[in-house]
Amino acid sequence: MDRDADRDRGPEDTAGADDRSAGGGGPQAGDGPAGRLQSLFEGHRLTPTQRRIAHCMVRRAADVPFLSSVELAELAGVSQPSVTRFAVALGFDGYPALRKHLREVAPAEPTADTGSYNEYQQAVEAEIENLRHLASVLADPRPVERAGRLLAASRPLPVLGLRAAASQAYGFAYFAAKVHPDVRLLHEGGTMAHDRIDAAVRAGATTLLCFALPRHPREVVDTLAYAKEAGLSVVTVADSAFAPVAKVSDLLLPAAVGTGLAFDTACAPMLLGRVLLEAMCDGLPDAQARLEEFDARAAARGLFVE
Repeated sequence: MDRDADRDRGPEDTAGADDRSAGGGGPQAGDGPAGRLQSLFEGHRLTPTQRRIAHCMVRRAADVPFLSSVELAELAGVSQPSVTRFAVALGFDGYPALRKHLREVAPAEPTADTGSYNEYQQAVEAEIENLRHLASVLADPRPVERAGRLLAASRPLPVLGLRAAASQAYGFAYFAAKVHPDVRLLHEGGTMAHDRIDAAVRAGATTLLCFALPRHPREVVDTLAYAKEAGLSVVTVADSAFAPVAKVSDLLLPAAVGTGLAFDTACAPMLLGRVLLEAMCDGLPDAQARLEEFDARAAARGLFVE
């Protein structure tokens, strides 16, 4: 029996198979191994299990050409037959043909062995690799620059983050409020979020920024769909181009999370949020003046300990 059918299914498994990669409305794949892998998956309708495999392969792009189907299945948390079916779905005769193709587009040597590291070191190394992947994606700055212009032009700017992504949204909103005239943090889902989206649209909002991290709450997908119906452009920072929020996002910016500890780590999404802040500041001509004004007020109030 294929054990995938018995796995605990998350919200991503019920969001439907009509997912897209970061192409189209999202960022284009980069020139590195991860980017070329992502390009390989674009245009294919992937099942939830296949998205899990694709996500794993992108995160381990340098290692995948040297992994057996059994090893890849173990890393992705799926069955070995699922890996074989995934390769066939991509148009290959089987996994060996896919791996041969990957060896032609990936680095000649696998990454350094981290097998001697303890679990804490391995978690840190995995986050370092996530940051390297993010750096390769940012080799093409156009998607982030486009996002920055959209965020700067939206008055007000609603920022959505629920559950695991709440801290990412809060951090972005905290800093964005220093340079943007009207930032509105949305930290409640359901009809409360709908009410606040309606209010933002009435006030002139044109774009909503969302941070979406696993496990993806169904209410995030529903809220983004509502925002699009209300006429807002949706910019989303998510853990993967294959995340279930991709189909309800106009521009998706991927930043992988670490999964080696009991709770996911999100260094790359946090850093991508700061990069977005920088790009937004570039679209706000008075950003520097606002920062200087804040610093002057803070000094006068003795706000910070020197």
